[in-house]
Amino acid sequence: MTGPSATLYDLRGLKCPLPVLRSRKRLATLPGGAELIVETTDPLAAIDIPHMCNEDGHTLLSSEKTEAGHRFHIRKR
Repeated sequence: MTGPSATLYDLRGLKCPLPVLRSRKRLATLPGGAELIVETTDPLAAIDIPHMCNEDGHTLLSSEKTEAGHRFHIRKR
């Protein structure tokens, strides 16, 4: 599922808008093409994370529902 360059970022337990704000901040520290796996429990992240990727030009490689929430696989632009 994850490539060798993918980094796991655990944002479970955080409420909107923190998952998006922290994901955006973390992506800003990564080089272009880097991959980030974001795990969340906030139901709004299912809308907010894809929207952030679209706004910022990142590629959402996958979005899947997990037992506790959602997992997003993002490639930085």
